[in-house]
Amino acid sequence: MATAFSSDGEAALRRELGPAEAAAAGAAPRGTSTASTRWAGPQPSCGTVALQFPDHLLADAAMVAAGMEAATGAEMYVLGDTTYGSCCVDEVAAEHAGAEAVLHYGRGLPQPCRKLPVLHIFGRQPLDVGRCAEAFRELYPDRQSRVVVLSDVVYAHAMGELEQELGLEYPNIIFSSVVCGDPPGPAPPGEVRQFGRQFLVEAPGGLQDCAMFYVGAEGLTLTSFMLTWNCCPFSSFDPTTGCSRRETLNVNRALMRRLYLVERARDAQVVGILVGTLGVTGYLTVLQHLRELLRRAGKRSYTLAVGKPNPAKLANFLEVDIFVLVACAQNSLLDSSDFYRPVVTPYELELACNPARTWTGNYFTDFRDLLPGACAHVELPPAIPAVEAIPDISLITGEMRVTHLCDLPDSQLPPSTALACRDQTRALAEISPAASFLESRSWRGLEQQLRQTPISKAVQGRRGIAIAYEDEGHEQEG
Repeated sequence: MATAFSSDGEAALRRELGPAEAAAAGAAPRGTSTASTRWAGPQPSCGTVALQFPDHLLADAAMVAAGMEAATGAEMYVLGDTTYGSCCVDEVAAEHAGAEAVLHYGRGLPQPCRKLPVLHIFGRQPLDVGRCAEAFRELYPDRQSRVVVLSDVVYAHAMGELEQELGLEYPNIIFSSVVCGDPPGPAPPGEVRQFGRQFLVEAPGGLQDCAMFYVGAEGLTLTSFMLTWNCCPFSSFDPTTGCSRRETLNVNRALMRRLYLVERARDAQVVGILVGTLGVTGYLTVLQHLRELLRRAGKRSYTLAVGKPNPAKLANFLEVDIFVLVACAQNSLLDSSDFYRPVVTPYELELACNPARTWTGNYFTDFRDLLPGACAHVELPPAIPAVEAIPDISLITGEMRVTHLCDLPDSQLPPSTALACRDQTRALAEISPAASFLESRSWRGLEQQLRQTPISKAVQGRRGIAIAYEDEGHEQEG
């Protein structure tokens, strides 16, 4: 279970740190460079800046903060809270510190944030361009091959040199570029904008006529790419080992596992919505969309903010049948095999609850694609009466289930959080059904009624009224 969410950080806590090295003003952590930066939003002139580091770079935080303060004169504030994923920007913690901008160090998904401008410092890991080009030639001997080159953000600095090495030999090769924020205007025909990458495909059949070559180690990024573009054959080159391979991950098998989770979501009656990001634009909109979808599908939902989800935390919610994780596109595919309840993505929950959405072979890990106006948005169909709904049988339990959307009456709508005056005449009726006859009578009327009944004694105690009836010489308390 090697994911960013389930890691307990033990490796970072047990790591032995050596003496800090002297650094020049504006120095960056080891393996990073301020030259490899991308602004997500307008470049600000700030008085207070928040610095966010992943766990393995926290040892350099004090050194970097001191160097940045000396170079810029701005106040640097190091964020020490545990984030949902190392790639996600913690805007909430930055706002608590009064920061006007965030500097995010390490790997990250360059995507727009809600409020604060963010400067991404990805870093520069070494890449043997000659060995990478040689591996590409071995994998694609046909010089007319249509190949899209993708890379981890830490190797994006070397893609220009690799393009010069292979561009003349492969006229149909396509190199993606890393972009931060949403480019202005709609995408032109053939242009792909996903996962913070942008590239133009001019093949007649689009991406289906192209292969994918990924520069980077195996991980969640590559898995997200392969599931999203599952019609394309993938190959990869790992710069740390210098080895290349054709990816043999059975994408169909992985999709079968995800579709099994969709079936589990159809059977669920109680759904827990896990808030896995507080900085990505549109997360509040998708939360509201999921609540409305579950309400229309006749399912109860709870919104949970638990920090990093792990099996121990989620096992506390025994009444929840399944969880849906609202996170960035890179961390949405959470391996929940060790969890007490499975965890699905917003797209998988829509497949389960929205009758208008059908499986087309395309997979979406970015929840913003599901919002109104996005490329994968599907409107909810109108409600139909239950008698007209087509019955459906669960493939897991064999029981019948509801698959149509309905308009619930006002009495079944989620309760309001506004304060309301308590009705004292109904208080006893809500505690015990046996006392329901009291709800329409006052205590004075009750006393008058008791005097007219054959009762030997009536005692009013701390727990209410104890009544003893005369029944064949025996006293029974009621």
